[in-house]
Amino acid sequence: MLVSLRINNFALVDLLELDFAQSLNVLTGETGAGKSIILDAIDAVLGGKVNSRMIRQGSDRAILEVTFEVDSSWEQWLEANQIELLETDCLVCSRELAVGNGRLRSRFRINGVLANRQLMEDLRSRLVEITAQGQTINLLISEKQRDLLDAYGGKSLIQQKQKVVTAYHNYQKAKKTLEKYLQSQQERLQRQDLLEYQIQELAKAELEAPDELEQLEQERERLSHIVELQQLSYQAYQFLYQSETEEPAAADLLARAESAVMEMTEYDGELGSILEMVQSGLAQIVEAGQQLYSYGEGLEAYPERLAEIEARIRLLKQICRKYGPELEDAIALFQQLQEELATLTSGEESLEILEQEYQQTQTELQQACPKLTQLRQKAATKLEKQLVKELKPLGMDKVRFECRLIQCEPNINGADKVVFYFSPNPGEKVQPLAVIASGGEMSRFLLALKACFSGTETSSNTLIFDEIDAGVSGKVAQAIAEKLHQLSKQHQILCVTHQPLVAAMADAHYKVEKTIIENSSTAKQLNGDSHIPDIRTVVRVKPLIEHQLRIEEIAQITGGNSAADAIAFAESLLTKANNYRASDKNS
Repeated sequence: MLVSLRINNFALVDLLELDFAQSLNVLTGETGAGKSIILDAIDAVLGGKVNSRMIRQGSDRAILEVTFEVDSSWEQWLEANQIELLETDCLVCSRELAVGNGRLRSRFRINGVLANRQLMEDLRSRLVEITAQGQTINLLISEKQRDLLDAYGGKSLIQQKQKVVTAYHNYQKAKKTLEKYLQSQQERLQRQDLLEYQIQELAKAELEAPDELEQLEQERERLSHIVELQQLSYQAYQFLYQSETEEPAAADLLARAESAVMEMTEYDGELGSILEMVQSGLAQIVEAGQQLYSYGEGLEAYPERLAEIEARIRLLKQICRKYGPELEDAIALFQQLQEELATLTSGEESLEILEQEYQQTQTELQQACPKLTQLRQKAATKLEKQLVKELKPLGMDKVRFECRLIQCEPNINGADKVVFYFSPNPGEKVQPLAVIASGGEMSRFLLALKACFSGTETSSNTLIFDEIDAGVSGKVAQAIAEKLHQLSKQHQILCVTHQPLVAAMADAHYKVEKTIIENSSTAKQLNGDSHIPDIRTVVRVKPLIEHQLRIEEIAQITGGNSAADAIAFAESLLTKANNYRASDKNS
């Protein structure tokens, strides 16, 4: 239940605090007095759209705050969103609007905890439902009529609708996947031919070791320089071990050095380590010389092998240019191409699987839609009876209403198009609501529809009506007033009205009016001259608690003045309303 509203610097409101009654609250006032500003503030604080023009002129900040009283059923929602309930079992929702550097900033809070717009919109759907006469335009749209019927159908219908949504998404996904597969079939075949050619070329190359090219190039260098290697090995052998010239070989020189150091050790034993070094060097040089001799003797020319190596190197370099840059890259690519080809060649099997998935999801959608249609038809029959029942007290005794389901192609909303058919007068055939209903009839239709949803899980505790009684008068206005009273037994009602019959039925009555004020301090700031008054228009809301004040206000909206006849009429309306409420309470 909406307990209170606080507005600071919003539109034409400088500062306003209002407390609301539990049942039927009515706002009245002249056209343009600012009644809708109150509803706009409630809408804005619960996530509605705002703009910088909504901040009161001369201010750079606006604050909106509403307080709702909630019960224990909110515990799970509050816990899920990490919000603590106040000691008074209240939710205090606020929104701060600020303008700076040409930008509008907005900040939401719930019981002091920062909240985002998505959370506020979720909260709004649970707390209030705002209905204006202009909303009847949406009611003429088939999609809106379908959504209303689904909401009226209750939990089982909503659950089945969600199954249809899931089945439709699965069907669309399978369909798109299959279509994409079929569209790319030509590209896939072309890719398959290319892969087969590349794999064949790489397989023919018999790639194995990533360092094969480096090894082959080393072997080519050796085979290409056999003569040079033989000559150099023999030459090195002579230098190290056995010289054919007058110059002694390294081994001979080291042998002489060994004899000299050996003789030295006879006089100084500490030279033994140096002797070991010389002896070790001599042994290594002798070994190196012998190995070089054997290496040179073993060298032979292999022209056939050299030709094979040259051809292999050319092939590997060509492979690297096409599939490399390195040989190991080509080997890795060969493996990848084989895997890709294996996937492509299993295309027939993949196509069969995709077709099966498509057929399965299509069947699931086709099976889910009739169940949804059946539940909708059941809800439609119930809605037809209840809506006609709710319309009769509103001066539409002979009304006929049909909620028709027209079959269509299965989609995310099922296989039904929902159309409301309506006939307000006897002898006239039913026609689509969008074709036949007048403005006054639509107002009554919308109010009756709200009565049908009263008490359902989708119905909010607080219902707000903005001039839903516009365009009606007399007996119909009285019927609307009584219907609002009936709704107020189960819901808190906040209603903006120009109808004295509706105003008289209120449990709490508020008068909205514009007032012109002077603010000399602000004038000095803005104008630089304290003698020039700052004239501002503000909206004030006055609770009409005293009986006489209500009489005067109802007389005002009845006849536009406070003449004796208007006063008498207003008194009669209040008396009649009091008697109706009393008799309804006792019945």
